[in-house]
Amino acid sequence: MASSPDDELPDLFLRATKRIRRNQMTRLAPLGLTPSQARALRTIGRAPEPLRMSALAEHLGIVPRSATSLVDALVAADLVVRTPDPTSRRATLVTLSDSGQEALNRMSEARREATAEIFAALTADQRETLRTLLQALGTAEG
Repeated sequence: MASSPDDELPDLFLRATKRIRRNQMTRLAPLGLTPSQARALRTIGRAPEPLRMSALAEHLGIVPRSATSLVDALVAADLVVRTPDPTSRRATLVTLSDSGQEALNRMSEARREATAEIFAALTADQRETLRTLLQALGTAEG
């Protein structure tokens, strides 16, 4: 039975995703961060105010216990700081430390370099088309 060009799409998409992930892992390794830790650090750094642990877990789409483990590792690396939430005795807030902000800046640069390398094979028009297509896939209900 002959396959259609659409049958190949999931495999091509997964291959590209794996390449991007490998490239990012390689660039994050010198920073001592896993992709999950980097994502948590980005989320904390982009928040307009200190995040509660529960809010971090929600933003990351993980269970609170996993967020606690991630934050434990980031605290141990002196990248984030935990403080009590002044509005709730049972809640904890997390913010970037100075070292965390520095790491976030280095991560952003590494990510820009990785992006440039991965997408260098595409023209500016192709990158814009890809962006449009990925946005459509990301917002499609289904």
